[in-house]
Amino acid sequence: MIKVVGIDPGLAGTGIGVIQGDNRDISGYSFGSIATDSKASTPSRLNLIYSRIADFLDDQKPDLVVIEDIYSLEKYPGSGIMLGKVSGVLLVAAFRAGIRVEEISVREVKKIMTGNGSADKLQVEKSVRNLLKHGEPIRPFHASDALGLALAGYYRYGRLL
Repeated sequence: MIKVVGIDPGLAGTGIGVIQGDNRDISGYSFGSIATDSKASTPSRLNLIYSRIADFLDDQKPDLVVIEDIYSLEKYPGSGIMLGKVSGVLLVAAFRAGIRVEEISVREVKKIMTGNGSADKLQVEKSVRNLLKHGEPIRPFHASDALGLALAGYYRYGRLL
């Protein structure tokens, strides 16, 4: 049995998706997100994300954690810097838990899930939902993105675990 956790970093909302299965057959999945208070300080918000992820990883004991690789839009460089801070606490949490970590670009996940590296969030969500045979929309989008990361990791690295 292989368990992969996908994490979509974000200061306001960090998505979490879990895929469990054996070889190519997925036997279970779950998803959620960690929301932080926009009025709280950045260190406080990062600490909350770190603490929740560390506890979650300790509870779940996955074989692999897949985190979205950080990107920065020229138009919004501050967003890339903030994502880097969130990604850093996620990487440290996985490292301290002794779990293998892979980073996959958002473009690559979109290509794996939809066949189109430029797909929008709704297309990714629909692909993830169809693949998992999940009837209802998966919200927030951070959670469906995290499931996409977990699925990409499951199919790419699962046989190597």
